Amino acid sequence: MAAAQPKLPAGAAAARRLARGCWSAFWDYETPKVIVVRNRRLGVVYRAVQLLILLYFVWYVFIVQKSYQDSETGPESSIITKVKGITTSEHKVWDVEEYVKPPEGGSVFSIITRIEATPFQTMGTCPESMRVHDATCHSDDDCVAGELDMLGNGLRTGRCVPYYHGASKTCEVSAWCPVEDGASVSQFLGKMAPNFTILIKNSIHYPKFQFSKGNIASQKDDYLKRCTFDQDSDPYCPIFRLGFIVEQAGENFTELAHKGGVIGVVINWDCDLDLSESECNPKYSFRRLDPKHVPASSGYNFRFAKYYNTNGTTTRMLIKAYGIRIDVIVHGQAGKFSLIPTIINLATALTSIGVGSFLCDWILLTFMNKNKVYSHKKFDKVCTPRHPSSSWPVTLALVLGQVPPLPSQYSQDQPPNPPSGQEGRPRDKGQS
Repeated sequence: MAAAQPKLPAGAAAARRLARGCWSAFWDYETPKVIVVRNRRLGVVYRAVQLLILLYFVWYVFIVQKSYQDSETGPESSIITKVKGITTSEHKVWDVEEYVKPPEGGSVFSIITRIEATPFQTMGTCPESMRVHDATCHSDDDCVAGELDMLGNGLRTGRCVPYYHGASKTCEVSAWCPVEDGASVSQFLGKMAPNFTILIKNSIHYPKFQFSKGNIASQKDDYLKRCTFDQDSDPYCPIFRLGFIVEQAGENFTELAHKGGVIGVVINWDCDLDLSESECNPKYSFRRLDPKHVPASSGYNFRFAKYYNTNGTTTRMLIKAYGIRIDVIVHGQAGKFSLIPTIINLATALTSIGVGSFLCDWILLTFMNKNKVYSHKKFDKVCTPRHPSSSWPVTLALVLGQVPPLPSQYSQDQPPNPPSGQEGRPRDKGQS
């Protein structure tokens, strides 16, 4: 006598039934069923959703975003800059060769507007700057000979000496003396700086479309000698006044010249290549790039030195320069009609219109008063009958969900009987 099979727990049995149901439903085929619901409110919602989707694709996707175009971003670009002008400080006249760094004329350059100069520095020993950590002292015991501070100015000798001014003392160092804080002189160069002119030559190339253009349109040799940039009257004269750039960036020139700062000159090339080449024009914008409201990171300065040899003795002048750094930034996008993105976006638009049907079906089956009636009309389940037969017409009909033919119509071993009236009729010669 066979042993009784152990009964599965209720949870396991329910999980097995659920798994079988999911597996069976996976192989079901679903086909849409068209039902006309004569409901004015639901029809208004359906058409309104379709209209909104249509407007979105026509206005935003195709008109604003121009999704019918093939596009390329980030053009290849070259930039050449040149600054002209002279200015004066309390002690001398400054020309371009002195206040523009670096002089090569690249996309990033600095215009010096104020300096703190420490002249006649020579190699020797002198008091360390009080700004250096642990530089102050009371006796020689506070200074360690041979100690080198990476943020200091030189190698400590081990002596504690009086500072350049006042009653304080600092550790003595072997360095370029006097150090910067001891004898620096400030000079302001920004008196005439707003009138400096900056030439920015820019050429761009979109390799995908083999399109190139520059920001200088005139072919006359003397054109750049007598023009100044104006967005309305002369947009193809890329000569800008420094004061104009700072003003367009929303900054105060005097304050910026004293503390220094970074100004970005942004050249944007957005080109619709379906139009004529004259419609592809550069657009300039200006803004400050360094965070002026954060004291720790605002402003701009750098140091350099000028060396001299007098009677065999090498001296130098250390200059801490404050200035306006100009960063020329070029970006843009070009687009041209292409069949592939047009077809893709049209197909997406036509498919998205079906969202209206989905939304209305959800409203119909969820919120309408007769939602059970609608559900009964919309969803039908057709089960395929099972007939044990090995005849291939019956099997194919069952797979396709059709009514199988009667078993008497076909035989597995004999072909179908000829139509009545043709039995025993001899076949004509030549028929096959």
